[in-house]
Amino acid sequence: MPSCARCLGRAGMPLRSGILLLLVPPFLLGLQLLVVGPRLPRATRLGVEEQEGAIAFSVISIEPERNSRQRGFPSRVAGEEEVEVEVEDDGEGRREGAGAYEDENEMHSRQKGPRALEVQTWAADKPSFTAELNRIIAYINRPQLNCSRVLTPGQAQASQPPADSPHWLLCAEDWLLPAPDRPCVAYSFSMDQGDAEFLKTVSLLGCEVHSFDPSNSNASGGHLGNSLASNHGNGGVVSSQHKMWLEWRAPRKRKHKTRGNLGSVSQTLADIMAALGHHTVHFLYADLLSAEWRVFQNWIESGTLQSVQHLVATVHLQWAGFEVGGTSEEVLRYWFSVLQGLQASGLKLVHSSAGEGHSVLKQTAANAHSSYTLSWVNTRH
Repeated sequence: MPSCARCLGRAGMPLRSGILLLLVPPFLLGLQLLVVGPRLPRATRLGVEEQEGAIAFSVISIEPERNSRQRGFPSRVAGEEEVEVEVEDDGEGRREGAGAYEDENEMHSRQKGPRALEVQTWAADKPSFTAELNRIIAYINRPQLNCSRVLTPGQAQASQPPADSPHWLLCAEDWLLPAPDRPCVAYSFSMDQGDAEFLKTVSLLGCEVHSFDPSNSNASGGHLGNSLASNHGNGGVVSSQHKMWLEWRAPRKRKHKTRGNLGSVSQTLADIMAALGHHTVHFLYADLLSAEWRVFQNWIESGTLQSVQHLVATVHLQWAGFEVGGTSEEVLRYWFSVLQGLQASGLKLVHSSAGEGHSVLKQTAANAHSSYTLSWVNTRH
């Protein structure tokens, strides 16, 4: 018996060694999976929910919207020109290039500048001339900012608002006026010389003044030449007259104006500022004889209003205005949309003054006037 046991012991040793050798490959394979397995790509498992640990994977796709209306952007007014932009369109509403995806901060920044004109809803359940007109008049007669100190026509000393309503006024709160030690720029667009008191006020404030009138034969033409250096008013204040007018059309492609050269007799405000080398217009007066609505729209959509601090403008209601069409109700809604666009761009109405007559779109309106001179201040400047 002892001899048999020794035989079995000698035979069992190779058996155990063989079993151990058989176990080595599975052990190494398991060790490899434990060490290398977590590093393997898991893309093939995206979109599948794991049973163990209940870990879910999902695929997130970031693509530009195909249609601006899907993003809540307003529709555009029929017939309006598109503002030139830096991105390309593939014909299906998709934008390509670096600007195709915008994060939240980029979106917020862009909305402070250029913006599409938002067409407002009807004032009533259905188109109504009376309802639309009343909404406009309510806006005009309700100042959005009360100024404790103002500048009145022809005056450069701030005072309390006068009891008698002036033709226009400028809000003279310290934080809304240019600093005394900084340059001041003023533009005036008028063909009836109704801006005389405005020019006097801004000249007394020491501003660099530019008046634009295409009918003025004494003004400089499209090329500015040395007018900025040679044409001085009282007290050495730079005062220049230009035979120019405001354009509201924004072509898709146009050459940028070089400083000192305005080219044609009609230019957008942005091009005029670029040619004159101005980044800000502190005071702007405009009586555009019914072209104001389309000009305002251009300023809203191009973001030019961000460079205007005080605006005094006359709006005319006798007829629709240049390149504005539709029914009377549609025109009134468009006008109100433009006024709301000015407000959305940062302009707060501080004063309104009614003109003569009671004709609105060739209809007599007892509660409205044919024109109003409105004074705004940009509180975002």
